[in-house]
Amino acid sequence: MDRIRLGLAGFGTVGSGLAKILDMNAGRIEKRLGKKIEIEKVLVRDLNKKRAFDPGPGVAFTADPADLINDPDIDIVVELMGGLDTARDLMLKAFAAGKHVVTANKHLLAEHGLELFDAAAKSGVGLMFEASCAGGIPIVQTLKESLAGDEVVKMLGIMNGTANYILSEMTTKGMDFETALADAQDLGYAEADPTFDIEGFDTAHKLCVLIRMAYGADYPLSEIPVQGITSVTPMDIDFAREFGYRIKLLAHVMDVNGRLEAGVHPALVPYTYLLARVGGNYNAVRLEGNAVGPIMLHGQGAGDLPTGSAVLADIMNLARKMGQECSLFDNTGFNNAPIRRADILPPEESESKYYFRFTVADRTGVMAAITRSMADHNVSIAQAVQKGEGGAEGIPLVIITHETSARNADAVLAAVDAMDFTVEPCVRFRIL
Repeated sequence: MDRIRLGLAGFGTVGSGLAKILDMNAGRIEKRLGKKIEIEKVLVRDLNKKRAFDPGPGVAFTADPADLINDPDIDIVVELMGGLDTARDLMLKAFAAGKHVVTANKHLLAEHGLELFDAAAKSGVGLMFEASCAGGIPIVQTLKESLAGDEVVKMLGIMNGTANYILSEMTTKGMDFETALADAQDLGYAEADPTFDIEGFDTAHKLCVLIRMAYGADYPLSEIPVQGITSVTPMDIDFAREFGYRIKLLAHVMDVNGRLEAGVHPALVPYTYLLARVGGNYNAVRLEGNAVGPIMLHGQGAGDLPTGSAVLADIMNLARKMGQECSLFDNTGFNNAPIRRADILPPEESESKYYFRFTVADRTGVMAAITRSMADHNVSIAQAVQKGEGGAEGIPLVIITHETSARNADAVLAAVDAMDFTVEPCVRFRIL
């Protein structure tokens, strides 16, 4: 029986998960492919470290990347080490050596994806990355294959399990942000330095990759507006619930008259939407195509077996195509190399409904001054609520707006923040 031999770069959570799946599902994989998939070598930093899973006596461990590149028996390099420079160098050398690459490295793809796509295409090899976005959810192949003939009108997603877990705990248990974060770290959902997760950068990396798959265009990572969840308070969650919403960290992209509007931000989602009900460390992506209509994909966004399953799917996809007389690796999903730059809608021109929370002194004329400022900047009020006892310092005043531009919303916040009755800076979230 033919064999597909792998060189794994990294043997942490995802690498060991892949090895577990190859072991427990070996018979099913062979029936599907008519080939065996075997790990030939594993690249690690520390050869003496105890492993969470033993891939078998025939697997060689090495600390030298060249051992993966120069081994003629290795068909596919599986990059699971993360990071930028070392991983990029390994992948480029693998392409030059005629080896296919499977990766879960969304940060690398977001920063250097165009270079890597080009290098893979020039070498006539495959670059697959299903596991880079939303863990076990098959979103990349859905965009590349199942919806290849659809125009994607809109895509929304909860793409970071850590942030979603924190917001879920704040919503269901009334925790404050710091307590929910500490809980996530204790459970292993959040890193010791959770900045990428809670500030929205991890989600932005995934969004950048998926925009290329959905639209065949490059929306540079540096130009994606990003807002994290550190400004979300239990007070905001309670007010959102009162208005019929739940707060989620969303990635979004949509076609606005031929231009792409994209961003990562906390948003108020109507509680009747499926996205609002995605709890814990789960991920979900909602797509809307001009032919297929709305589609919702939901599942585990991280973990050894879910992410390892996505890596294995890419390996099997490549294995089916390898050795064919006319192989089509379809690395980007679009026959338009090099990928064009997206026509981007300036963020200040994006339009949305908004949640404003003003913290103001309890005195006469405050509401009139705020509403006058909103009228001056073409922002109309849909709902408003004020709570607090007379004479209290810093009463919250919450306003839900009708749809308006980000430019108008920014102008209102700047004006109200400058007023002498404002006790704390205004809080603003978009509404889905």
